[in-house]
Amino acid sequence: MKATTVSLKDLEKRSVAFTTLEEAFGEASLGILVVNEIPARFVVLREKLLSYSSYLAQLPPEELDALTDAASHYEIGWSHGKEALKDGQYDTMKGSYYVDCQSFFGPGASAPAPVTGKSATRGAGTNLWPPESAMPGFRATFEELCTLVIEIGVLVARAIDVYAAGKDIPHYQHGCLEHIVKTSRTHKARLLHYFPSESTSSPPSSESSNASESESDDSWCATHLDDGCLTGLTSALYLDESGSLPPLTADGVENLPILPTSPDPRAGLYIHSRGSDVVKIDIPSDCIAFQTGEALQMITGGSFKAVPHFVRGSNAPSSNAVARNTLALFMQPNIDDVIDKEMGTTYGQFVDMIIQRHS
Repeated sequence: MKATTVSLKDLEKRSVAFTTLEEAFGEASLGILVVNEIPARFVVLREKLLSYSSYLAQLPPEELDALTDAASHYEIGWSHGKEALKDGQYDTMKGSYYVDCQSFFGPGASAPAPVTGKSATRGAGTNLWPPESAMPGFRATFEELCTLVIEIGVLVARAIDVYAAGKDIPHYQHGCLEHIVKTSRTHKARLLHYFPSESTSSPPSSESSNASESESDDSWCATHLDDGCLTGLTSALYLDESGSLPPLTADGVENLPILPTSPDPRAGLYIHSRGSDVVKIDIPSDCIAFQTGEALQMITGGSFKAVPHFVRGSNAPSSNAVARNTLALFMQPNIDDVIDKEMGTTYGQFVDMIIQRHS
C-alpha cells in the first residue's frame, strides 16, 4: 500500500479525479496525498531549512531559553520535553520550533510585522526568531518555504471541496476548506529535530522486521492525531552529527554531512491505515504530502477521518549519531470557527482540550 500521488499541474487545472481523492482520503485509504512536480525552488528551500534545524537544536541553552514561551503553551518558538504523548511520559526525543504563519501569510500578512517578544495569546502572530547573526537567512527561508506549502495546500483544499460538493457530504459548506486554508490566522509551522539516539535519555528500541513490531516502536514520536484540517509535510532530512557542524555562512548552510537516506531503512513516518494496517510512508524529497486531521474529520462529520501516525526511531548500529529533521505545517481553522455543528464546539475549545490532554 502506497500513498496516492497527484501532480501540481492537475491540482491547478482542477482535473484531479474523484477516484484519486478516494484513494487518498477514502474509507480504505492512508489519509494522505503526495503532490509532485513542485517548483524546483522547493528542493533548495527544503534542504536549507531542514539543515538549519540541527543548528537551532545546538544553540547554547541561554539562547534556546530566549526562544521558549511557556505562556503560549510552547506553541511559539523552541520546545523540548514539554509535551506528554505516551503514558504520561514527556517527549525528550525531539525538539520543536514553532512559527505562527499569520505574520507572512493570509489576512494582515502585508502589515508591519509584530514586535518580537513572548506572548500569552495563542494565534497572536508574534514569533520568536533567533538573531540573524546566529542563524543567517533562517527567517527568510522559513517564511518562503511555508508560504509555498500553504499555497499548494490551498489547491489540495479546493480539490477536496469539489469532491465534497460532488458527493453531497451533509452540512459541508461550499468552499469551506479552501477558505480555511487561504484565510485562517492560526496556521502553525513546526520545524522538528529528532535527536540522535546517543543524545537521548531513552535507549534505542530493539531491531524489528515486520509491521506489528514497527507499530510498537514509536520511539521518535508517539502515535497521535493532528488536530487541524490539513498538515503539509516535507520529507525528512537525515544528518550525521557525529562531528561538529560546519560554521554557518552569510548564505546559510553549506557542506553539511547530509545522508541520502536513514542508515536504518525502517526508521521514519508510519501511518495506521483505515484498514488497520501499519504502513511506512516515504515522501520523495521533491514532493509535499498533505494528511488529514481531527478538525476536518469533525467538519465533515467523519467523511474525512484523521490519520493516526508515528515516527519510528533509527536503531541501526551505524545510526547512533544520525538526526532526523523535517517540517510539518498545520493548516487550522480560526479559533472561533465552529467545527462541530451538533455540539457547537469551536476550534479554540477543541484545542484547549488537546492541550490539557498533552500538557
